[in-house]
Amino acid sequence: MTARIIDFLNTRRPEGPCLVVDLDVVRENFLAFAHALPDTRIFYAVKANPAPEVLRLLASLGSCFDCASVAEIDMALAAGATPDRISYGNTIKKERDIAAAFQRGISLYSVDCDVEVEKVARAAPGMRVFCRILCDGAGAEWPLSRKFGCEPEMAVGVLEHAQRLGLRAYGISFHVGSQQGNTEAWDGALASAAGIFETLAERGIQLSMVNLGGGFPTRYLKEVPGVESYGSSIDQALKRHFGNRIPETIIEPGRGMVGNAGIIKSEVVLISKKSDREDDPRWVYLDIGKFGGLAETMDESIRYPIRTSHDGDATAPVILAGPTCDSADVLYEKTPYHLPVTLSIGDEVLIEGTGAYTTTYSAVAFNGFEPLASYVI
Repeated sequence: MTARIIDFLNTRRPEGPCLVVDLDVVRENFLAFAHALPDTRIFYAVKANPAPEVLRLLASLGSCFDCASVAEIDMALAAGATPDRISYGNTIKKERDIAAAFQRGISLYSVDCDVEVEKVARAAPGMRVFCRILCDGAGAEWPLSRKFGCEPEMAVGVLEHAQRLGLRAYGISFHVGSQQGNTEAWDGALASAAGIFETLAERGIQLSMVNLGGGFPTRYLKEVPGVESYGSSIDQALKRHFGNRIPETIIEPGRGMVGNAGIIKSEVVLISKKSDREDDPRWVYLDIGKFGGLAETMDESIRYPIRTSHDGDATAPVILAGPTCDSADVLYEKTPYHLPVTLSIGDEVLIEGTGAYTTTYSAVAFNGFEPLASYVI
């Protein structure tokens, strides 16, 4: 919570649930990444929060952009980024979208299989590709599936295939899982990347780049290591596995760039119980839920800090749910939150750390509810 956000909410009094993002915090986060990893290029993950004001600020600071679609590429270009500062980082692309990116001057593409390589070779001839490899994501609060990437052994063949088809086999990428709390999580993936570099060098292909992905956390209910700790661990791992031949590196922060810059203002719609038993917890229904932008509460993976005007009063466990006519719209039930017993219908609730993956996850009109409003200050 920043003074600027508090002042905005107190003076503007926006209606309905809304996200407020403080650009000063985004700026501080970018500079912290640049200081912690001075030799690494920053590619902001546009999907985390594509607000034009956020993109324009980051473009002005010299950020590059990791884009998952042609629409995101256009957003980055509109914000002032040049094509050489944009990566088409989705491994699942329609060939016509690759062609559209190529027409816009994009020269860097992600792949993880021979078939995707062939699409890039046809639609964006001669461009650079990097191959994403799988890693386990241990230690992440939002672990990733096996949807993206291939086994390290397979990556060698994928990049050889790219080279044969006239593309430039440029590097390796991986993602250690979102909200990664283990600063050493990059070590194993870097060991795999170094092995691929060595194998391909023996076959006459010189890779140049390691994409370290994202995973850098923001603070929710518990403390997380600072970005300097991640920078130090990554630097040590690079030296350990690559020695004096350190490759070009890039990172793709999303949550770590904008997560702590945002607050969602919500309202209590209903407080009720399911029985007359004294030990039965209250249900607190908010005017925002999983379908309104809090999708990352799925399986209670991300547990947001919640503030009320009654903080300091006695508390009791509650089950938190959203307003929609869908039984899946329950935020926290397995591990109930403790909220003030004085909390009442109509009270405002502030949900912290919501600058990332909220507006972009908000449904268009489920049950007729408007998408999550956003204000960038």
